[in-house]
Amino acid sequence: MDLERVRTIVDKEWAEVFKNRMVVFTVLFMPLIFTVLPIGLLIAMRSAGASGGDSTDMPALFASTCKGLTSFDCIQVYMINQFLLLYMVMPMSIPIAIAAYSVVGEKTTRSLEPLLATPITTVELLLGKGIAAVLPAVVATWACFGLFVLLLFPIGATPGLIRYVLGPTWITAILVVGPLMAVMAVNAAMMVSSRVSDPRAAEQISMVVIVPVLGAMFGQIGGLFVINAQFVWISALVLLVIDGVLVYLGARLFQRETILTQWR
Repeated sequence: MDLERVRTIVDKEWAEVFKNRMVVFTVLFMPLIFTVLPIGLLIAMRSAGASGGDSTDMPALFASTCKGLTSFDCIQVYMINQFLLLYMVMPMSIPIAIAAYSVVGEKTTRSLEPLLATPITTVELLLGKGIAAVLPAVVATWACFGLFVLLLFPIGATPGLIRYVLGPTWITAILVVGPLMAVMAVNAAMMVSSRVSDPRAAEQISMVVIVPVLGAMFGQIGGLFVINAQFVWISALVLLVIDGVLVYLGARLFQRETILTQWR
């Protein structure tokens, strides 16, 4: 494998993709919105005197998460945990927008055939496209999480809340599950893009992979389960298997002969 050729693909993808204003909006502004929302909630809770809240109003399954926390900290942790899933949506929605546009763009601009005429291998092509889509999503997610943590101090977040956010549940979700979700979203978007001819259609269809995350959000709100460190690690293992299957299927689908015959 020639890493220089992979880097060339990455540079080419970024040069093309970031000309699209919708992609730029998704990469820059969506992460900021997801960061501002939980900070705004914490400020509102403090202003409303949420310290008088009753932690018994929360699902019983969440009680184990509140060990060692005050009633106010427990309420804050419960509310903030709902936004953890937004950080899971972030590394999925960003690469979907990038991958859907870059892959289908090869169709609309008819630049695929000249690219395949070069010495680049199928593995190098897929790896370059994958890195070009995954890297901005992961960097944006990590950067916004870092900003979120820094903003907890000036708004007066309690030590218990800060310890929880910097604990195994959030850290594992952000550093491990997030990148795995990005890889899953990219491979799904590439496979969908190989069957459609419009970037918007590819993006909309690929967004189906976000449905399980939304289901987890409503499940936690409804008290069906609680997102804790154990749940996050199990999710990481499941995603690892799914990513392996999708990478294999993607490689099978993107064989040179298949691309040239079905992308015309």
